[in-house]
Amino acid sequence: MPEVLTPRAAEQLLRPQHTTATALSILLEHLHETGRGANIIGDPQQKITGICLDSRAILPGDLYIAAPGAKFHGVQFAESAREAGAAAILTDMEGEAVASSLGMSLLLVEDVREVIGELSAIIYGTDEKCPELFALTGTNGKTTTTYMIRSILRALGRETGLVGTIEIAAGHTPIPSILTTPEAPQLHGLMARMGEMGVDTAAMEVSSHSLSYKRVDGLRFAVSGFTNLTQDHLDLHGSMEEYFQTKAALFDLERSDRAVITIDDPWGKAMAEQATAHVWTLASEETNSAAQWRITNVVPHGLGHGFDLQGPDQEVLSMVTGLPGDFNVSNAALAALMVLASGVPLEMLQHALDTHDPLTVEVPGRMQVISEKPAAIVDFAHNADALARALDSVRSPVQGSKVIVVFGATGERDATKRPIMGAVAASHADVVIITDDDPHSEDPAPIRAALLAGAHAEIAAKTLNSEVFEVFPRADAIAAAVAMATEDDTILVAGRGHEVFQEVMGVNLELDDRTELRQALLLNGFSPSKHGVDSFDAKDKG
Repeated sequence: MPEVLTPRAAEQLLRPQHTTATALSILLEHLHETGRGANIIGDPQQKITGICLDSRAILPGDLYIAAPGAKFHGVQFAESAREAGAAAILTDMEGEAVASSLGMSLLLVEDVREVIGELSAIIYGTDEKCPELFALTGTNGKTTTTYMIRSILRALGRETGLVGTIEIAAGHTPIPSILTTPEAPQLHGLMARMGEMGVDTAAMEVSSHSLSYKRVDGLRFAVSGFTNLTQDHLDLHGSMEEYFQTKAALFDLERSDRAVITIDDPWGKAMAEQATAHVWTLASEETNSAAQWRITNVVPHGLGHGFDLQGPDQEVLSMVTGLPGDFNVSNAALAALMVLASGVPLEMLQHALDTHDPLTVEVPGRMQVISEKPAAIVDFAHNADALARALDSVRSPVQGSKVIVVFGATGERDATKRPIMGAVAASHADVVIITDDDPHSEDPAPIRAALLAGAHAEIAAKTLNSEVFEVFPRADAIAAAVAMATEDDTILVAGRGHEVFQEVMGVNLELDDRTELRQALLLNGFSPSKHGVDSFDAKDKG
């Protein structure tokens, strides 16, 4: 299992090694110049060398951010921050009453969250040190596409960084990833750290949570890409329209110079129309005349596909991805087009695609093949659209073969998608095994019941022959799937992908779907692939 870092140790990995101290008065001056109400209580010349939201991760000289949260106000932990070496506190009027009794300098603002990103940029000098940034947003496909972008950039000779669900990496140095997008202070510190390490370009997943919580504020993206929008995260956003508008903020000219937007669905078309950044549009259908760039001439190529990307002036990029699934054709096209949009000449990009095979990347827990006979695959699909796409892509051409799916739904997340996911599984798989995902603090039985209800309703409505089972815990469900499989069948274990802990009632239990699947295959006399399991510590379906 991966090493579990303390908050302070993790914080040190996400910071530059060299910073110039910044006086509180400099931060105050910036806030006044941008029209924010702010004032200092204490010493305006107090020097700051870092900024941090987590009192457990404070380093000496930090500006501690005491912001209101979902359950507590951060000022409740200000005393701990002071004891750890915090030099001053950033807070609001609510936090002032407690913080003022600590004898520390305070920077008071009306909305703490609103200013964290830009103050972090000043403290860490991000504007000067930050690599060229590529951002990816959308419901599905962000992780794979960022890996593809990084791979293309490496083929072009760039020193690359990566920020996402699975890992954070500066060059070839990996850092365990806890959230899809780190908090703003960590993100700015990381960008400065990457700059120190010689990283000149970085690909980053930008989740709707990160946009809602202003985690990417203060950063500017050279190119931002959009994959798709399907139902997810309505527990946070309330409606698809609000979910859309949250994503759309990434494509404002104030954040992104250029945008590459996939317009295969109405949400993509609306995104392209609303964006104020310079937009290139992409479609996976040759007949979509509204798109400037279109995917054409798709042909099978091993497990993946070869295809062309045709531009508005009849220019053509030819490429191959070895990853299975039509959706990975779209991901590969988006990755290549984003690099092209950044200013890389088409001929240079084509040469990199031809000589380095950068679109065949191994992404842990993303359509990861654990064995070939039976085809046993682990994927992160945790919403209805992703599950349908994954199941469609894995069906064997062998007559009489079965598709067996093992999946659950995450607790404390959008409950409305659960019966939909059950219905999708029943209509796209021959055998459905419903189990637990990450229940968090929610009782897993009602979660499974909602999935079962959706599956049985779909079978009744369409007179399907799919078999449905409820098996838990999850390891037993995976074992059951393998026990009923033949060499010609396909097993898809969906929902958790790369994750190595399952959260149940506040406790993280060790559970890696890839390890469980590999062990079950061995116990049943099958031969897993040699490179089927890679352990990464990460968790964020947000």
